[in-house]
Amino acid sequence: MADAHPTVSVIIPNYNYEKTIAAVVESVLAQTHPVHEVLVVDDGSTDRSPEIVRGYPVKLIPQQNGGVSVARNRGVAESTGDILFFLDSDIALAPDAIANAVALLREQPDLGCVHGVVDKRALFDDGQVERYRVLHEHYWRRRATGRVKTVFFAMCAMPRAVFEEIGPLNETLRESEDVEYSERLAEKYPILLTASVTGRHDDEERLGSMLSEQYRRSQLLVAFAGAHRFRPGAIKANRMPGLLAAAATWGSLPLVLVTPKAAVLPALGLAWFAVADPGLARFVVKDQGATYYPRFVGYHFLLHTALLAGVARGALRAVTDRDFRRPRFAAS
Repeated sequence: MADAHPTVSVIIPNYNYEKTIAAVVESVLAQTHPVHEVLVVDDGSTDRSPEIVRGYPVKLIPQQNGGVSVARNRGVAESTGDILFFLDSDIALAPDAIANAVALLREQPDLGCVHGVVDKRALFDDGQVERYRVLHEHYWRRRATGRVKTVFFAMCAMPRAVFEEIGPLNETLRESEDVEYSERLAEKYPILLTASVTGRHDDEERLGSMLSEQYRRSQLLVAFAGAHRFRPGAIKANRMPGLLAAAATWGSLPLVLVTPKAAVLPALGLAWFAVADPGLARFVVKDQGATYYPRFVGYHFLLHTALLAGVARGALRAVTDRDFRRPRFAAS
């Protein structure tokens, strides 16, 4: 990037985030690198979040509910900065996040974008489920730092010229829109995932909601997102050994009905699952202590169960639903 002092437009899509939107906007306004403008695109919220946003010196753009891709594209269309910084409405940035992103784009002008790693502590600590979610998310993103083939728009800086060249986000997708955009972007530009761009995430706090979200998203692995997972350089939240261990655990359970001695098989499957990702195990034990690790493994196993169930459901839909097998990728 040639400009030594590029202007930055921060684009925040919002849908019913009254709990976090104030902390998010305040974190942007407190950046060490001054921002040119902050645009909050409200996607038809029914809570108090638009009213809260009006209390800050930012531009509020209301629209009918169309999904996060529509909101981000709308924010780009109404912005004027040299750099587009996309930020989700449940992530509060560290004070130097934007400065670090701008510096990296300047130092590595071939980059298509820079995106960041969430902190290992939640924005608001709402209990054990959220602690598990944030700790795991921090780990798998931190593990993947470097030049990658996947971009996540939750906390992402991109030169406007690159966005205009690649085109807008696919507005027909309300899930895994990042994956589809990654495919287009990675064809032409390197993507950098860096731990120097960080923020605290307010993640899901309810177990049922966490599992249903994973189940829903995992169905798309069969439709198209799974193909991206196996590309060199693609970011993977969960590794294959853990998936195989969870599948083996559930697959061996019916044998217990044949003979009680077979109970050793699911027990071995769980033991395998607990050590399937040694790096993750070491990280959790170092950060939270050995006594916490069994609780982490419990949540992690339930997440993998929802993932496997979603893949199975997606496979069934792929057989019975032609539209599911062929999602529309033409950006609007």
